[in-house]
Order: sequence, then C-alpha cells, then structure tokens
Amino acid sequence: MIDGVDNEKRRFLTKTATVVGAVGAGFLAVPFASSMRPSAKAEAMGAPVEVDIEKLEPGQRVVVLWRGKPVWVVRRTPETLAGLVELDGVLLDPQSDQSEQPASSKNEARAIKPEIFVAVGVCTHLGCSPVYRPDIAPADLGPDWKGGFFCPCHGSKFDMAGRVYKGVPAPVNLEIPPYYFVSDKRIVVGLDGEKA
Repeated sequence: MIDGVDNEKRRFLTKTATVVGAVGAGFLAVPFASSMRPSAKAEAMGAPVEVDIEKLEPGQRVVVLWRGKPVWVVRRTPETLAGLVELDGVLLDPQSDQSEQPASSKNEARAIKPEIFVAVGVCTHLGCSPVYRPDIAPADLGPDWKGGFFCPCHGSKFDMAGRVYKGVPAPVNLEIPPYYFVSDKRIVVGLDGEKA
C-alpha cells in the first residue's frame, strides 16, 4: 500500500469491471449479430424445392417457386427431343456456350435426363415470364415453330431446351438451375447432386 492506495483492491476492481464489461458487450452483441441473419421467410425462399414428377405426362409442365422465381419442369416427348437437333441453325447459342447451366446439363437437351427439362422461367431479356407453347406451327408463331417458350413482353422465343432463337431481344438461353434426381419420381431443385 503506497500513499493510501490499496493495490490489491485496485486489481480486484479492475478485473471485476473488465469481466462485467465483457459480459455486457456480449449481451449487446448477440441481438445485434442475430438481427443480421436473414429471416425464416428469406431462408425458405432460397431453400431447395422437391418436385414430384411421377404423374407428369409427356408434354406436360409443372411450375414451382425457387428463390422467388418460377422454375419449369417439363416432360418432353420423344418427338420433341428428336426435333431439337433440327433447330441448331436458327438458334443464337445452340451449344449453350454462353449460358448459365450446371455441368450436368451442358448437352444438347440441356438436362440430366433428356426427357425431363428443368429451367428458370424468366426471360433473359428483361425478366418477363415466357409462355409455354408446346403446339407445333401455330399461326401466330409461324410454320417453323416446333414448340417452346414465347415471351409476350418483347417477342423472345426459346426452343424446348430453353435455347434462344436468333434475332430476338433475349441475349442468352434460359437459365438451368442446379438440380438432381432423388429417384425416377422426384427431383430436387436448388442443389447440385454432387453437393447434396
């Protein structure tokens, strides 16, 4: 004790104040840090979506929501698949070299299994949702139309593999999301099979 100063008491009070301050800072930090986490609704928007494809008939399409966007699942017919090759000359990117798709879908059908087509249903021009037009050669789309997706906003056309036609506003093919087959009857959209 020097000049009436109790060093033991000073050390004790300093340590106590440090511990109380650290605990207080922790109590303040927890709510602050947890407020930065996305809400349960936001987390669910990005969550993978399981799709039952067992009752999907040839030529039929189902639409599910993933990350706030429509995702199409179409069961293509053998005739549709055979016609994909015939369109290469009228498509902007027939090999999908400049398009967004998982490696498992970088092929002519842009699919893991050719008969099941999965794509984000948003036009790559300005984000409208194209209309599913599986009919062959309708009057409004011309005699060369072999089925596909037509964007009514600005006239972009995509074939049954989501590949964009030449001479339309859309600059690239439709996006293929990550997905994988759980079984022959179910797929999961939003996860790559290798990471699942």
